Amino acid sequence: MRKNRLILGAALAAAVALSGCSGSSPDAGSGGEGDTLKLWHFESGTSAMGIAWTEAIEVFEEETGATVEFEERSFEQIRSTASQVLNSDEAPDLLEYNKGNATAGLLSSQGLLTNLDEAVDQYGWDDKLAPSLQTTAKYDERGIMGSGSWFGVPNYGEFVEVYYNKDMFAEAGVEVPTTLDEFEDVMQAFTDKGITPLAQSAAEYPLGQLWYQLALTQADRDWVEDYQLYKNPVDWQGEEVSFATETVKDWTDKGYISANATGSTAEDAGTAFISGTNPIFFSGSWWHNRFTTEATGFEWGTFLFPEAELAPGSAGNMWAVPEKAANKELAYKFIDITMRPEIQNLIGNNGGVPVAADPADITDEKSSELIANFNELTDKDGIAFYPDWPTPTFYDELNAGLQELMNGTKTPEEFQDRIGEQYQSGVDDITG
Repeated sequence: MRKNRLILGAALAAAVALSGCSGSSPDAGSGGEGDTLKLWHFESGTSAMGIAWTEAIEVFEEETGATVEFEERSFEQIRSTASQVLNSDEAPDLLEYNKGNATAGLLSSQGLLTNLDEAVDQYGWDDKLAPSLQTTAKYDERGIMGSGSWFGVPNYGEFVEVYYNKDMFAEAGVEVPTTLDEFEDVMQAFTDKGITPLAQSAAEYPLGQLWYQLALTQADRDWVEDYQLYKNPVDWQGEEVSFATETVKDWTDKGYISANATGSTAEDAGTAFISGTNPIFFSGSWWHNRFTTEATGFEWGTFLFPEAELAPGSAGNMWAVPEKAANKELAYKFIDITMRPEIQNLIGNNGGVPVAADPADITDEKSSELIANFNELTDKDGIAFYPDWPTPTFYDELNAGLQELMNGTKTPEEFQDRIGEQYQSGVDDITG
């Protein structure tokens, strides 16, 4: 799963201001034959990104005459040692790093990552990334995402959509809904047949993402920036949050969501869809490859949530160049190769979500549908990040609150009051 959460701690508050640094120009370290690019990433060789980047290494070595010294490091290895390693002579020239305030933002505020503004201008990477995908690549002097300078470049994305069982839809005589009312009619048709329509989990992220998506049907970009970037206070009894909360409660009461979802995990929900128990699953693009290989007993497809201009999602993890990198220009050249159409198409044709691919070049039907959905969102600046991102503890707090909402121990108003207090407390800790 490619969902990432912000885990802001005391280190963020203590982060020093980004210092001015020499060598951040795109011309630093010219690179060429005889040189070596030290590259770290944590993608497996069989993943979409791993396949694409293996090809990018071959192209890079052929075009530059330089050699790539690749080391596969686990996500946890990079996360836990980044501050120490990047502040030493052992720093790689380029690494895949996690987006977010507590990771890339923290390192940028400590002066450990190269400011990429000049490289972005030189190579035109900003022209290939929708504004919402740029949010997690930019950080201010405090390490808060959304503004300031570029400290990373993502070349794949992720988002949340509706997966549906085409065979069960046909048997029930229903079609893909285009409005929220039609969506409820579809779910009611299954409920009337004794089938719980939504595979769900309140113990982990799926229900929180559905709650957030429902809020987004009533929201605009300003609301998203207030919620995610602290631009203005969030009204926790406002129409966006109230609609989401009341709808989750209503759908639970009507049987669209099983009351047993309070104890279900994301894995439980995903395997329920795979087994054909539930015809609908609202979750992330990270499930796509798994469904392709495991949901083989029926035909399935995807669609964007009805009547929503915004959806949960973000750019993926990103390429970052350590400030102490020895060959920055080589790093920029490698990043640029991974943004080329042929490399982007490899990501797309292997089940990933490229940020700069033409759907016409994607030969796999399901992958083409996945990428077309993502492109539709990015074309309208519809990527709205994830509900738990604003504070380090909000993931657990939101899940716990939704469980109480579903089992009736909290009313919608009480739920909103409680999570609003928890949200604000976490934001206050971050912003001081």
